[in-house]
Amino acid sequence: MLLDRGWHKFPMSQERRRWTEVAQEKALAISRDPEQIKKWLQCEGTWFVGVEALPTDAMGALGSMCLDPELTEFIASYEIAPMPAAQLSIIYPDYPKPRAGDSDAAFRYRRDRDAAHVDGLHAIGTPKRRFLKEAHAFVLGVPLNTADEKASPMVVWEGSHIIMQKAFRTALAGRPVDQWPYIDLTETYIAARKAVFDTCERVMVHAHVGEAYAIHPLSVHGVTPWKQGAQAPQEGRMIAYFRPEFKDWSHWLM
Repeated sequence: MLLDRGWHKFPMSQERRRWTEVAQEKALAISRDPEQIKKWLQCEGTWFVGVEALPTDAMGALGSMCLDPELTEFIASYEIAPMPAAQLSIIYPDYPKPRAGDSDAAFRYRRDRDAAHVDGLHAIGTPKRRFLKEAHAFVLGVPLNTADEKASPMVVWEGSHIIMQKAFRTALAGRPVDQWPYIDLTETYIAARKAVFDTCERVMVHAHVGEAYAIHPLSVHGVTPWKQGAQAPQEGRMIAYFRPEFKDWSHWLM
């Protein structure tokens, strides 16, 4: 379902809403925990990063509360390694502010280009070079509360996965999969991302509680700045993200 546009939106589900009620209660407690705040609050208090902070199991359940059948079936359709706990991503008014360690150029990119990226390509060293360290199968977002389209929604460059796939296939051709994490993909990534910005449409992916969306692992995506007049709950715009990896990394390019 992700091969055409590079993303897919799941319609409203009452079963998903029930999972969200449980997840939201846990998320609020996590977001107010001083230790979690110290660990995850970034961008001068405008982004709670929350990597693996929501204690979901390998199929997305929270205790006895399972994800709805549609999302469970979607996850089960991929040959993935055990899925880690979900990211709890919370955006607050005035996002983005500079993140610790951001250069001026990095902050401008976050502000002006939505911090657009492909997941799993880590920036390592000085100067920063890009290496594949996580071969995700998909990015699955489940809103935990409802905010409007001004409150930093996800954006996707539609069709960008096709451009990225072609570029990475060329760069990794003939290289054993176990070498992929050590191959410098910086120039490939930068050139392909420029082609994406030049040719692909930037599409807002906005969802309400009870809905969900999935993004192809090679889709260029990001988060928009918080706009003046945004309507959102006091606790900020909260989304749970699942990012499992393929068991077989070669599937990343399929």
